[in-house]
Amino acid sequence: MLKIRLSRVGRKHVAKYRVVLTEHRQAAKHGFIKILGSYDPHTKALIMDMEEAALYIKNGAQYSETLAKIIAKK
Repeated sequence: MLKIRLSRVGRKHVAKYRVVLTEHRQAAKHGFIKILGSYDPHTKALIMDMEEAALYIKNGAQYSETLAKIIAKK
């Protein structure tokens, strides 16, 4: 099953996240299929290709719980 979830990048205490498409059993950091966007928790800025994500959701992918909460707030 494919998941759309967050993968942490950035330095210590300066977290940034990539929104990635990955197999649910693989590590999000190294085993991702495609990068769909980014998220900055300090400014709460979510930059994501929603049309492409919707295409993957339509084909059976699911959002992670954390990413679903962030999208619901937007």
